[in-house]
Amino acid sequence: MLAAAALGLTVLTPVADAQVGTGPWTADSPGYSEQERGCGRISGLTFQLTCSTGSGDQRAERRYTTYTGGTHQFEGSFKITSMTGSRISLKQTFRDGGGAGPYFMLAVEKGGRMYAVEGGATLGSGATVGTSVRVNTINQVGSSHKVYLNGSLKQTISSPGGSYYDKFGSYRTASGAGPVTVQWSGIKFWRK
Repeated sequence: MLAAAALGLTVLTPVADAQVGTGPWTADSPGYSEQERGCGRISGLTFQLTCSTGSGDQRAERRYTTYTGGTHQFEGSFKITSMTGSRISLKQTFRDGGGAGPYFMLAVEKGGRMYAVEGGATLGSGATVGTSVRVNTINQVGSSHKVYLNGSLKQTISSPGGSYYDKFGSYRTASGAGPVTVQWSGIKFWRK
């Protein structure tokens, strides 16, 4: 260290993980499966809807392992590389088992508005072609579900007890249509 300082070199300390919320967190590595339906296509972490169909099941997603209880955090960044469609879901927290269904869905409209599909609340803007957006969700089962965009808390809703899983990719909402190409990166999970 002294030699480095004497030579004018900078010694960098590793940057802490980018997770949000109060820790301590333990890194997690849940398994996943991929879902391609309709005109959905997956290549690595690139998710496409290749058609402009406004009906049917159009999706390209990763679905992670179901969890029950505890607090679980997802982190990932998406960048839309092309989009002529609109109202595409990018990240979901899904209820499994009793009461199953999409519990939280983050979607984007052409023009960059990010919104919660359930209720339609605007969560952010600026998700335009070529711009990277970091998404964190923290689900404290039986208490709250929080959504962060680029590190800022955007929504807190109640989280019923039960089982959940995380999904991300590109998924046509009931009022949406492709085409869209989305690249995801920096996928991480934590629990406590």
